[in-house]
Amino acid sequence: MYFWDKHKTITTYYELLSGEVCDRYGLTQMEYDILMFLHNNPQYNTAAEIVKIRKSTKSHVSTSLKSKGLVERIQSKDNKKHIEIALLDQAEIIIEAGLNAQKQFAQNVLRGLTEEETRLCIRVFDKICNNAEE
Repeated sequence: MYFWDKHKTITTYYELLSGEVCDRYGLTQMEYDILMFLHNNPQYNTAAEIVKIRKSTKSHVSTSLKSKGLVERIQSKDNKKHIEIALLDQAEIIIEAGLNAQKQFAQNVLRGLTEEETRLCIRVFDKICNNAEE
């Protein structure tokens, strides 16, 4: 399938760039992805939200970054079952490197596109993803 084959090319390139960050800081791809997700989406800061949006496993989300000292779990005073995941200062250097990798990725894959073409690409990709979700 054309779309799937091309999607894999894009994913592979992203993993190449982010893999350099993972290697430098001793992270798995999943740990890196969760770390960057928490930074880029601070409103989704519970394991359940990350699992739902990223399609990850709950056990991986809850434990992977805690053991490396990059996040802390904060239990709600009102609801003992509600636990937020907060980034620690130690994660900042990794996040900075990750943001640089993401910026390089975006610049390279969108090279030559106008702003309107980029917006159209995002809209079309969102529709494709929504169709797949249904």
